[in-house]
Amino acid sequence: MTECKDVTIIGGGSAGLYAAFYSGMRDLSTRIVEFKPQLGGKIHVYPEKMIWDVGGITPITGAQLMQQMEEQARTFDPEIILNEKVEKLEKNEKDIFVVTTSSGREYLSRTVILATGGGIVEPIKLDIEGADRFEITNLHYTIQSLERFKGKKVVISGGGNTAIDWANELEPIAEKVTLIYRGEELKAMEAHIAYLESSSADIYKNTTIERIIGNEEDHRIKAIITKNSKTGEEIKFKVDDLVINYGYDRELKFIKESPLQVDLERDFFVKGTAKAETNITGLYAAGDILAFDGKVGLIAGAFTDAANAVNQAKVYIEPDAYSKARVSSHNAKFDAKNRELLSHLYTKS
Repeated sequence: MTECKDVTIIGGGSAGLYAAFYSGMRDLSTRIVEFKPQLGGKIHVYPEKMIWDVGGITPITGAQLMQQMEEQARTFDPEIILNEKVEKLEKNEKDIFVVTTSSGREYLSRTVILATGGGIVEPIKLDIEGADRFEITNLHYTIQSLERFKGKKVVISGGGNTAIDWANELEPIAEKVTLIYRGEELKAMEAHIAYLESSSADIYKNTTIERIIGNEEDHRIKAIITKNSKTGEEIKFKVDDLVINYGYDRELKFIKESPLQVDLERDFFVKGTAKAETNITGLYAAGDILAFDGKVGLIAGAFTDAANAVNQAKVYIEPDAYSKARVSSHNAKFDAKNRELLSHLYTKS
């Protein structure tokens, strides 16, 4: 059995990381439990994409934002546990939360903040026998580096926002970009579709991948055979790299099966309030997992959810506490750090 913390945050993405920082501001002992081997959440899917919509931050790559969020989260030295999948969430006879992971460890906490995003997110794989053996070479479910596709023939299968974004970003870098989609109409932002349609990329609708032609010696895909569902026409495409974006599977088993009976919305979200409260006392939610009227589906919205969740946790633990933290510009917790930073700023050369 582990030390009982004031706050245990399940999930180490944008909401979870900011919740850890803000929890430290509120003098709460804090723990993050993250399933993946690294912090950052789903931003790992697009580390080279430029992010424009975080308030006060000029355009920044996903990788840079993750690094800065992690540095901020570590300000007050929270306990960080990686590679641990939460299997069970319940309360004991003392009304303390017990968070049990797949390793069998039990983490005790006075409050819990759910910051799991869409749950444990795994890409939906290409459903062709033997396709998995090409994942170590040129079959991709995410794009970590645009540079590796320079001068390559790239086929992207998918028709949503992410697939269209990847196609637009790779079009000026790759030798040729081909987008294939099983549906009649692409499902992405109109401006992004228009941009792709005006580019040199080829777009094939009503089209699916039927077969893969690979080289068994180097385990690389050399070509794919596609089929048009309306005409029956088959086309062979030579490929250097195949990118698949069919969406993601989400798992919220530990929430759905919790004896606490957490209220859910549409089976994928925790039903809550704008103050990040759930129907369970002491249990809060932040980020994509939280659903309420007026929800802001931005990283900035996740930060707001996180602050609200921590404030609610603080008052739950200490009923006489202030309802929110003092702003950082006037918060005594930062006095020493501010003096150090300002001394470097104003030191004469």
